[in-house]
Amino acid sequence: MNLQLDYSNEQDKIDIPEEWSGILTELLQLAGEAEGMTEGEVTLTFIDDEGIHALNRDYRGIDRPTDVLSFAMQDDGTEELDIIFEVESEDEPDPISGMLGDIIISVERAVAQSEEYGHSLEREIGFLFVHGFLHLIGYDHQDDESEAVMTAKQEAVLQRAGLTR
Repeated sequence: MNLQLDYSNEQDKIDIPEEWSGILTELLQLAGEAEGMTEGEVTLTFIDDEGIHALNRDYRGIDRPTDVLSFAMQDDGTEELDIIFEVESEDEPDPISGMLGDIIISVERAVAQSEEYGHSLEREIGFLFVHGFLHLIGYDHQDDESEAVMTAKQEAVLQRAGLTR
């Protein structure tokens, strides 16, 4: 399996332990395996409420902070910004083709939600990451049925990783 995670921390309000990198990579592998995906790259960025509020407002027209945003690169283009990439040569690989997309998590929201739901911050970050990943590969939760499907998939991955409530 060649699913890769690249993450960065662009907030300074909550400490992100180094060992989370391994946990997040494991979650990506488990979620990819569950979906039959063997290749791709995901970029994860930790941000604060102010930063995610601006992104949510600018890209979704929703003027409030949220917990997680996903920006899929392999989308059909509807309701997403068009990305234009020119390959200089047929011999050079397209650097975007393996990119699944970006996941942005508000660590401040994750802390509040972990306290509200009574589980660890590690579990909440894991839940939001898997949730974002499922969005990147085409899942959504616009109705009760699709939300139940996503929730079941998220919980199955978290259970396999030992991130229980």
